[in-house]
Amino acid sequence: MSVLDWDHNAYYHGTLLRRVPPHCARVLEVGCGTGALAARLARRADRVDALDRSPEMIAAARGAVPGNVTCTLADVLEHPLPEAGYDAVVSLMALHHMPPERALPRFARTLRPGGVLAVIALPRTDLPREWPLELAAPVGHRAFGAIFASMRAVGRGTWFDRGSIPADMPMVLDPPLTTHEVARQAREFLPGARVRRLVFWRYLLLWRKPGPSS
Repeated sequence: MSVLDWDHNAYYHGTLLRRVPPHCARVLEVGCGTGALAARLARRADRVDALDRSPEMIAAARGAVPGNVTCTLADVLEHPLPEAGYDAVVSLMALHHMPPERALPRFARTLRPGGVLAVIALPRTDLPREWPLELAAPVGHRAFGAIFASMRAVGRGTWFDRGSIPADMPMVLDPPLTTHEVARQAREFLPGARVRRLVFWRYLLLWRKPGPSS
């Protein structure tokens, strides 16, 4: 691991948080990992339900979150969830681990009318469509890495240090769908959903459930 490497997932926490309403009664996080994002969601929600399929991740998350976060070892596709029970469903780097034709309708059912779905996940490389971003990403990675490393070196915070990423965190190195394919499926199951490629090897999926609050 190079000193210029940094945690892209932590970098994109802010992207997701900006899509969550400023105050929520209840939020679901799918694939909570070690709980870093759940802890930040807890500042703007009365209750956060954080799910992950990994026993190691749930054990770590339980030691990192405040009291209004419930960390549960569960598969979101099988675990009982309330119908129309959440103001927001948030997921970081989990959707590419599951079939979207099952996951997206499941997320939709558990959102209240007007609720927000915000997802960041890993796309398959799609050079014909996304070659400018594929070229920009490694350049940006090194440039940002140099800035973040400098900030860490002078003691001004952790600045997306990769040292906090557990070695046993589940990873998918060959995701099944491109951004374009995710967008096509999202529009099928979530009319009005927006999907766009992000620079650092991720895509963002956003959807607001139709209803009185939308």
